[in-house]
Amino acid sequence: MNRSFPITRLLLLALLFAAAARAQTAKSEMKQPPTAVVSLYRIAPGKQLDFLKWMAELATINKEAGVPADQFYSHTNGDSWDYLHIAPDLSKEQSAKVDEVAKKHGRKTGFAASLEIRTFVAWHTDTFVIGPVSAADLVAAAGK
Repeated sequence: MNRSFPITRLLLLALLFAAAARAQTAKSEMKQPPTAVVSLYRIAPGKQLDFLKWMAELATINKEAGVPADQFYSHTNGDSWDYLHIAPDLSKEQSAKVDEVAKKHGRKTGFAASLEIRTFVAWHTDTFVIGPVSAADLVAAAGK
């Protein structure tokens, strides 16, 4: 059974909800839309709290590094994912600053960090998106 369709549909609904929650007054001309990374996580059995603590520490590091805050949504009913995470798509400079602060806190960076998060996660997917934007912004961008 292909589970990607329900996950994709749920992901789209979550993106629409996030965009609506953070929407600002529509601008007649959209210059460069913001970008974000949307991740779905299914956590390994027994690793829920460890994962959340790891991500909370990362949010503290990101704040210290001066990058925009991320958002978490916790699964309560429906598909098989546990958490939906929406984070800014960081520039190289922002990523370097986050790595600098993370090292100061004794955290792993780069590939070592990607291996560490996999100790908590049974499955995940990342999707790069533009947003939050309004539907009117997207219509304006499509008209170019």
